[in-house]
Amino acid sequence: MTASNTQHSNEPIPLDQPLPHRKIIREWLIPLAERTTFLAFVLLIVDYALFFALIAGTIAFDAVWAKLLCGLAAGFVIGRLFIIGHDACHQSLTPHRELNKVLGRIAFLPSLTPYSLWDTGHNVVHHGYTNLKGVDFVWTPLTAAEFDALNPMQKLLERAYRSGWAPGLYYMIEIWWKREFFPNKTHMPTRRPIFFKDSMLASGFAVLWITTIIGAAIGTGQSVWLSLLLGFAVPFFFWNSMIGFVVYVHHTHVKSSWHDNKAAWTKAAPFVSTTVHLTFPFNIGALMHHIMEHTAHHVDMSVPLYRLKKAQAKLEEMLPGRIIVQPFSWKWYFETAKNCKMYDFTRECWTDFKGNMTSPVRGNLPPTAQA
Repeated sequence: MTASNTQHSNEPIPLDQPLPHRKIIREWLIPLAERTTFLAFVLLIVDYALFFALIAGTIAFDAVWAKLLCGLAAGFVIGRLFIIGHDACHQSLTPHRELNKVLGRIAFLPSLTPYSLWDTGHNVVHHGYTNLKGVDFVWTPLTAAEFDALNPMQKLLERAYRSGWAPGLYYMIEIWWKREFFPNKTHMPTRRPIFFKDSMLASGFAVLWITTIIGAAIGTGQSVWLSLLLGFAVPFFFWNSMIGFVVYVHHTHVKSSWHDNKAAWTKAAPFVSTTVHLTFPFNIGALMHHIMEHTAHHVDMSVPLYRLKKAQAKLEEMLPGRIIVQPFSWKWYFETAKNCKMYDFTRECWTDFKGNMTSPVRGNLPPTAQA
């Protein structure tokens, strides 16, 4: 069977055959791209009910440990709501474009994410140029020369970001604060009125959230500062930690390559080679609305979250050995953080902060492509 015939068949593509064009790969997922408006509303209503109940729990419970548990769980639910908004932003939540915009803005409110700004940074930049140095800005690794040029405080921050212990700090500073919440022209050169309006919408929700917590604390005779800590700061920082972690593990792996040359990046089929499918026991991935089935999402953003598991399975069936599948463990996570500090674009590998090679050269590509 010729390579052309193999690409158009329903049989798996062997490693010694060229990777099919993205259009062909997406055709495998077309049956899984059907969107359901009813299910979208159910998901949004359920997660919002959980969010409000858990925030209320930070006030209603007497024990501090119970309040803290509610605050942490609320942060996790903010992440679930964000994933729903993420689908809406990709127009994969419902079949209705304008409805997706409305639902996306609603779903993004607890994460204080301005919809249009995130849409631009995520859809246009991240998905358009995943792992292309100088364009994609999410968890972009520095080169040794770039790290050496940092001032002491910047080096300290970079070491903290890449330690594995501070994904929340990274996301809150480098993504949310700098690029999403009233960003300056350095981080968002394009200026649109909708950016300001969406930032004001997120700000308005933050004010409403904070004033509600203050009012509830005063009304129940509780400490305002403790209530704000557990009912606002803890959920918000947990959410930042959750999304920072999720995006990090999606695109950081010793087998995942970065590129500083667009032609080489295009040849490497980045929609497959730069993304990790992280698997969890006990169906934990379902609790995160299947966002960890991430290769399928990058191949075809129109597949809704409730069909990503089947889409990912289809890709792994059709492209055996080409997709990075990583069972999660904390040991693996911290080994990745140890190994993936910087990137050497000359040797095409990850390095530690001393410049020592810590990954295979273009380790995510089939042997025939590494020659």
